[in-house]
Amino acid sequence: MTQIDVINALEILGHKLALIKTGDPVMEKSEIENKWFTPASQLKAFNYWSEHLTNKNLTEWLTEYSFTENPKKVGLVMAGNIPLVGLHDLICILASGHIAMVKPSSDDKVLITLIIEELFKIDHRLKAKIEIVNRLNSAEALIATGSNNTARYFEYYFQNVPRIIRKNRNSIAVLQGNETPEELSALAKDIFTYFGLGCRNVSKLLVPEQYNFNQFFEGIESYHTYSNHNKYYNNYTYHKAIFLMNIAPHLDNGFLILKEDDRLHSPLGTLYFSYYKERNDIIEYIDQHKDDIQIVVGHSGYIADCIPFGKSQNPDLSDYADDKDTLQFLNQL
Repeated sequence: MTQIDVINALEILGHKLALIKTGDPVMEKSEIENKWFTPASQLKAFNYWSEHLTNKNLTEWLTEYSFTENPKKVGLVMAGNIPLVGLHDLICILASGHIAMVKPSSDDKVLITLIIEELFKIDHRLKAKIEIVNRLNSAEALIATGSNNTARYFEYYFQNVPRIIRKNRNSIAVLQGNETPEELSALAKDIFTYFGLGCRNVSKLLVPEQYNFNQFFEGIESYHTYSNHNKYYNNYTYHKAIFLMNIAPHLDNGFLILKEDDRLHSPLGTLYFSYYKERNDIIEYIDQHKDDIQIVVGHSGYIADCIPFGKSQNPDLSDYADDKDTLQFLNQL
């Protein structure tokens, strides 16, 4: 196969994903496997990939990268926090000409298996390029995503092979207090899409002193239906009870708790925030936590390298997790 063959196969896959609708048996099966994978969450993932897997997008992205004639077996340990979160790594391996030894997450096995089976139907030659495995003993390189604990395990057991190992990361939003209702509504997407389970979801706010949170709560009100989702609401009520028992100051709108806390990672159903006095405070906070921050959402004219409100879960194909160029890594094997 050539890189052009892979691009053509991925484009057809994109067309097929666009045809999946609510009520499809695979969606029902996936939700049974993982209750976080609601039809809306799955459709969001399907639509994202159907929009990005076009010949134009793929060709422009891959034009600077080579396709190897000396393929290596690349172990791929996938996460399962949001639907199809491991697909980008699989595409990178295929686009670089290597062989993917895929170990799906038990939380996202249905959808990843569907993708691989569809690729086999599109081009049977891909059967020689993708293998679903339980063990990675023969892997010549590794791409793994997991918790901080599993990252230490991967570092130890794969210390002798080239590797990309990703740990926990979270994203933050910087507010100035002059955001429009439309911008705050867009920010709600950054917080709540996929229930806030992704590393690109905002889990922390930096706000100016005396910030009026009423406007923020008005902006996110459209997600009040999350209180009807059993797993989300259980998390929300659990942490609410803890804060009440500990008499911990917090704000609450019935489906999200806001708590002042310097930490970056807030529990599900909760959003941490910190006040800042001046712009340098923001820059200092970002610098102190740079190894744990995936992206920053806000006004690009105020803080450099910000993602616009509402765009955190719509990355380009060239937006690599942890700012580690996966294709460059694969090209160097």
